Amino acid sequence: MGVTEWSLLVLGALLALGGFAGLILPALPGAPIMFAGFVLMAWAEDFLFVGPWTLAALAMLAVLTYVIDFVAGLLGAQRFGASPRAIVGAGVGGIVGLFFGLPGILLGPLLGACAGQFSVVRDLRSAGRAGIGTAIGLLLGAALKVAIAFSMVGLFLFMRFV
Repeated sequence: MGVTEWSLLVLGALLALGGFAGLILPALPGAPIMFAGFVLMAWAEDFLFVGPWTLAALAMLAVLTYVIDFVAGLLGAQRFGASPRAIVGAGVGGIVGLFFGLPGILLGPLLGACAGQFSVVRDLRSAGRAGIGTAIGLLLGAALKVAIAFSMVGLFLFMRFV
């Protein structure tokens, strides 16, 4: 294996590892970064072990992380009685929270959902429930995304080494 192949393998591995951070931090597109890393590693070996079908499956898993992200927050908010405005507030809070580092990323959706719900019902208890529901949904979604990421790694390694 030449220098170019090794460089692609190392870059691909770094992208795949870096993609894990993006699964938790909404500022980074974690699953696409991981997928790009897998493509680079497969390319370094001329797609000998990991071919188009495996890459297609990995791409579908990467897309699934976005579906889970959207659905988990929505279901968490709905389960705790959040209004549509609370759900929009959670999204806005998540975006604004990006500018405040990790505390903003964690608290932004919760506070946004609380504010959105409070603007509808003027009840602190209901607003708090909407915020907590959104936070629980987002946490469960993050856990599912990490599980899918491990599945992606497992599939890649299985196809590469078995």
